[in-house]
This record gives sequence, structure tokens and C-alpha cells, in this order.
Amino acid sequence: MTPFTSITQQADVTALQTTYGIIGLIVYIITVVALWKVFTKAGYPGWLAIIPIVNLFILVKIAGFSAWLGLLYLIPIVNLIFHIIVSLRVGKGFGKGAGFSIFLLWLFSFIGYLILGFGSDTYDKARIAA
Repeated sequence: MTPFTSITQQADVTALQTTYGIIGLIVYIITVVALWKVFTKAGYPGWLAIIPIVNLFILVKIAGFSAWLGLLYLIPIVNLIFHIIVSLRVGKGFGKGAGFSIFLLWLFSFIGYLILGFGSDTYDKARIAA
């Protein structure tokens, strides 16, 4: 291995990291815009979607839980199960079924929240309790 191949490999890694960083930033911006609309539909200030940890606590409140239960996102296996439950209840609050909630609010959340935010669905907290 010559010194030139080492430099080339480092440049390839740097370019790949930059590409993934830009893609990640674009997905984050799309998610913030979508959550902003969902939060305003649910009666919360939309700017809270910008703050990464706070937006999880607001989603937990939209799901009908106490914001303190948002701390469950810090426990490694529990966070996956709790995120599925939150997704199901947020979907139910907007009148969506379990299929929509699992596939579009849990697996492809940025798409699902775009549909909820910019769609004609309205949030009703009474649907969650029923």
C-alpha cells in the first residue's frame, strides 16, 4: 500500500460521510416541517418540533400519555416497544388505523407525519380514550 492509496481511501470515506450527512440533514428538515404541522393540529406550538428531545415528549403528550413517560425512550429495548405504542395512539388520535400507524408512523415516520400534517385529518383526543 502506497501513501497515495491511503490518502485516496481517506478522501472516499470523507466524501461518503458528507453525502450521508447531507441526506440526514434533509430528512431531519422534512421531519421537523411535518412535526410542526402535526403539533399545530394537535394544539401545541409548532416550534417545539425543532428541538430534538422535546419533540418526542410532545409526541408522547399527543398520544395521550404523561410527558414523563417520554423518559422510556432512554431505555434500550423498551424504547422500541413504546415508540410503536405512541405511533399507534397518535395515528388513532388522527383517525388512522393500525396499518398506517405501524408502516408510516413507525417505520417511515417522516412520510407518515407529512401525511398527517398536510392532510385533511383532524386531531381529536377523545378518539384515543375510546
